[in-house]
Amino acid sequence: MAAYARRHYNLNTWRLESPRLIVEHYTSGTSFQSAWYYFAADGRHLGELPGVCAHFIIDTDGTIYQVVPLGVMCRHVIGLNWTAIGIEHVGTSDQQILNDSRQLRSSFELTLWLMWRFRIPLGNVIGHAQSLTSPFYKELDPAYRCQTHSDWLAADMAAYRRELIRWASSSHYKLPAGPLAPRIVSNGC
Repeated sequence: MAAYARRHYNLNTWRLESPRLIVEHYTSGTSFQSAWYYFAADGRHLGELPGVCAHFIIDTDGTIYQVVPLGVMCRHVIGLNWTAIGIEHVGTSDQQILNDSRQLRSSFELTLWLMWRFRIPLGNVIGHAQSLTSPFYKELDPAYRCQTHSDWLAADMAAYRRELIRWASSSHYKLPAGPLAPRIVSNGC
């Protein structure tokens, strides 16, 4: 990961220090096991190692698995790995996760805890599809620039955040929602 961070972010570390974002994903699969095996295989992604990973996987029954320590950079979102914590939800669409009450409850609890622990504001909880508009987006490799995925589109993340605000006001974390982070219209993409 240190070599990846050097090439893509001009950072000489594999450590995730002071994360500023939480990026929500879905696995495009139907089981925790398939996501786990995909990450564990550490296969080349877009021609290079390390393979794809995320810090957490939330199964459809609401079980939260931490698969990478929070102090380690993980390759889950081009341009933001250097400052983002990744949460994968087992499922094949945003709507599937939004309609799974057990999984969603666990997602809110985990996201709120991470927001509290790292002082991450609500506006910095984004969907993978929003990566290119993040003010933290940084990608030095032209072959990677402007690449993202369609998981957690803006409208679905708006619904997720509305419910997250409701949970935040009733949770023991008592987090203020805070403003949404400004979005960049274009990162040259």
